[in-house]
Amino acid sequence: MTKRTENERVRLDDAARAGWLYYIAHNSQDEIAEKMGISRQSAQRLVSLAMREGLIKVRLDHPVARCMELSQRLKDRYGINFCEVTFADPVSNNPALGIAEAAAVEMETYLKKQQPIVMALGTGREIRDTIKQLPPMNCPHHKVVSLVGNLAPDGSASFNDVIMRIGDRVRAPHYPMAVPVVATSREERDILCAQKPIRSNIALGQSADIAFVGIGELNDAPPLLTDGFITKEELEGLQNAGGVGEILGWAYDNQGKQLEGQTNLRVASVALSQPSSFPIIGVARGREKVPAIQAALVGQWVSGLITDETTAETLVL
Repeated sequence: MTKRTENERVRLDDAARAGWLYYIAHNSQDEIAEKMGISRQSAQRLVSLAMREGLIKVRLDHPVARCMELSQRLKDRYGINFCEVTFADPVSNNPALGIAEAAAVEMETYLKKQQPIVMALGTGREIRDTIKQLPPMNCPHHKVVSLVGNLAPDGSASFNDVIMRIGDRVRAPHYPMAVPVVATSREERDILCAQKPIRSNIALGQSADIAFVGIGELNDAPPLLTDGFITKEELEGLQNAGGVGEILGWAYDNQGKQLEGQTNLRVASVALSQPSSFPIIGVARGREKVPAIQAALVGQWVSGLITDETTAETLVL
C-alpha cells in the first residue's frame, strides 16, 4: 500500500510538471516528452491527468462580445450592479459548469483585499465547486461565515456545506452555522438560533461585506428534497403556495416574495433583507433554474448574478 501511494505521488508530481510545461510554458507535447525523457504518448497522458485531477486551473480571459451584451442587458432589465455571463455547454447537466470558475475569480478578488472583510456563503453544488476552483491563499485577516445551517435532518453534515472547505483553502477564520437547514418545529428553530454562538454567527452574516449564494429551484426533485431537508408533502405544499425557488432554504414565489408559513417558519438560515444592505451574488445556471433565478432577481434577493449565456438569453426574453 505504501509503495502504491508513493507511486501515485510521483505520478502526480510528473503530471503537474507536464501540465505546467504545456499550459504555462507553452511547450508542445513533443517538447514536453523530450524535456522529461518520456514518450509523446506518456506526455499526453500526464497533461490529461493534470487536468483531470484539477492540478491545472484554466481561466479564460477574453471579453466575448455576446456574453458582455447579455451581461449588460441583465443589469439593465433587473437593476443589478454586477453580472458575469460565461460560455455554455448546451448538452451538459453540470449545474456548476463554467460559472464556478467565474465565481472563483470574483471571490478571489475580494479575498486579495488588504482591508479585512467578512465574506458570507450559501451552499449548493455551484458554491461547493467554486471553492474547488480557488487557489490556495493565506487570508487570516478576513472572516468567512456560513449563511445556512450545515446539518441534515439525521444530524450528519450537509454534503454541500462549504464553510470548512473554504476555511482550509484560504486559511481564514471561518464560522459555521451548526443548526439544521430546516428545523423540525418553529420552537426548535427559535431555541437553536437563540444560542450565543449561533446568534453571534447570524449577526456576523448579516454584517457581511459580500455574499455568494446558490439559487435552488422548486421543481419535482429540488435539492431541498433530494438532500433530505424537506419531505415530498412539504415540497408539494410549497409548490401549491406558488413557490418557484429558494435561497438559503427560504422559499419564494414567481415575484420573489417570500412565502408565508410553510417550511419558511422553520428555516434556521440567516434572514436577509430585500434588497440586502450588502452585495449578494447569485451563482446559478440551467433551464430548470430559470424561474427561480428570475424571481430572485425580481424580488431583489440578489444584487449580482453569475450565469451562462443560455440561461442569460432566456432571462432577457
